[in-house]
Amino acid sequence: MEISAQGRLEVRITPDDVGKRVSVRRLSEPGAAREKFTDTVGVLTSWDHGVLMITQRGATSVRFLETSLVAGKVVPAAPARRRGPAAGYEELARVTSRGWRPVESERLGEWELRAAGGYTRRANSVLPLGDPGRPLDAALAAVRRWYGERGLPAYVQTATGAEGTQELLCAELERRGWVREVSAEVWIGALAPLADRPEGAGVVLAREADEAWLARYRRKGVSEVALRVLSGGPSVWFATVPGEPGGAPAAIGRCVVDGRWAGFAAVEVDPGRRRQGLATEVMAALARRALAEGASAGWLQVESDNEPARALYTALGFSRHHAYHHFREPQEPSAHGPS
Repeated sequence: MEISAQGRLEVRITPDDVGKRVSVRRLSEPGAAREKFTDTVGVLTSWDHGVLMITQRGATSVRFLETSLVAGKVVPAAPARRRGPAAGYEELARVTSRGWRPVESERLGEWELRAAGGYTRRANSVLPLGDPGRPLDAALAAVRRWYGERGLPAYVQTATGAEGTQELLCAELERRGWVREVSAEVWIGALAPLADRPEGAGVVLAREADEAWLARYRRKGVSEVALRVLSGGPSVWFATVPGEPGGAPAAIGRCVVDGRWAGFAAVEVDPGRRRQGLATEVMAALARRALAEGASAGWLQVESDNEPARALYTALGFSRHHAYHHFREPQEPSAHGPS
């Protein structure tokens, strides 16, 4: 908190600081016999009519009265990573999008509208990087029309928690009634420590997902559209650890090499073979292949509540870069007027 030379807490933020990262202390129970304080750090996403809203790293918004402020200041963006590759949000957003390509896409200004018959939200959502070329309400109306013409719900993919992410857009979507349905995280790490692990036996790499690989993939009934998404990307590799003769593989994985980046996905292990290091062997084999193609850094996506996966990726040298979210269109037309 900001403390004056006289030792008093001070409020050093104003409505002009909307869009900046701030740290505030406020009375959590105004008027209580014993004062209680709450500290909040996040992006100041609005300050209207005496009410502040701060959007935190996980896209959770906190609203409170201006009169409850005890102290506040603008703070720097999240500190630079101390290990692993450095990356900005926009670079990673574009790389992750190329690693999970839609079947169809169209530009709306600098936004990208993506569709793949409903197979995964990532391939069926707007990637809103830059200016859509029109006011936000008009852009969202165009988004809803585009997805409606394809019989799909409209989703906007946003991000929070790193320099250059979209807390302001999250707040604007929320204000217009868009509903955050899914949140996950993008993690990054250096490839070399992973690739340097001792080679295990039996990891087979291929350019296509064969019937055996698909038999282990957790999305059952993979359609032609899904196969196009799985096979799309600059340089795609599929890893397989064979299982019992005639059965599904013991483990699988997928990797997309794109310049200095390698994206890992679809790492699946036979439940009866878990805790044998097979997921690590799969990722290490894919990392060695990616290094041979000139990549040096890796990325992957993990759900916030998937503790086993998070523990594995932490042990392999990966850590959180940012959170991403999918906002679904309102069920009823928003009452919010044009901006």
